[in-house]
Amino acid sequence: MMKEADDAQLIRTYKETGELSYLAALYERYMNLVYGVCLKYFDEEASKDAVMQIFEELIDKVKQHEIQSFRGWLHVLARNHCLMKIRAAKGRVVSIDEHGFMETGENNHPDNGFSLENNLQAMEKCLEALPEEQKRSVDLFYLKEKSYREVAEMTGYEMNKVKSYIQNGKRNLKICMEKN
Repeated sequence: MMKEADDAQLIRTYKETGELSYLAALYERYMNLVYGVCLKYFDEEASKDAVMQIFEELIDKVKQHEIQSFRGWLHVLARNHCLMKIRAAKGRVVSIDEHGFMETGENNHPDNGFSLENNLQAMEKCLEALPEEQKRSVDLFYLKEKSYREVAEMTGYEMNKVKSYIQNGKRNLKICMEKN
């Protein structure tokens, strides 16, 4: 039954019965996705550990949330888990590369770079300084992981405007971050 059951059925059955086998069957479908997300932030060993920790988080979180799209929800959960682990790690530096992705590296010299907390605060400040259309589009696209189409529907902006706002917002965010 579990192989052919869709995600919503497995979630429903898990919530009703509390049987971990249903959650495990569901998670197994997306373990490679979770592992791939973790590899963006950690090495192989730390990524494997994170995959198991995320499963443990799911045991309670699935019961607490109304989940429309498990795959998308799990992707966001995995990414947030990784970012929180990084945030909790001491002596790390986070920066944004030319593609808009976060990069991490050891900070062996405390005064030669921003701490993660300072980088996050600077990024929030820079995000707030963007024009409203750019700020809203960048927030929905990068932080809330909406598609161009979803951003257009949610904001009422035309599709080509959304693409322009995101591109310009990302560029302006990078320029602002480099100044700080």
